[in-house]
Amino acid sequence: MQTVAQILIGLVAALHAYFLVLEMFLWQRPPGRALHGFDADTARLTAPLAANQGLYNGFLAAGLVWGLVIDSLATQVFFLVCVIVAGVFGAATANRRILVVQAVPGALALAAALLAA
Repeated sequence: MQTVAQILIGLVAALHAYFLVLEMFLWQRPPGRALHGFDADTARLTAPLAANQGLYNGFLAAGLVWGLVIDSLATQVFFLVCVIVAGVFGAATANRRILVVQAVPGALALAAALLAA
């Protein structure tokens, strides 16, 4: 179960690294604009907000990787809970898809990490 937990945590970290790239660097390009169906002007106007979100997603990814590298369950749990809370909040305030894309993978990884402990 430990291996499954580590793989799931790694996948959640990779997902948040992808969010960083999407929100910080691709927001005004077709992949970023397609995410929310923004036209070029809306993407340009919201790019600073997206970049800020991307930076936070990068911190989540870094924390999860750090938790794997130092093999710390407490660190993994902390950052997975942060992922889940951010996903629930995003689903409640921005788009319900965030619950499935962010909170559910985080919850699965958290469950696996706790079962492996």
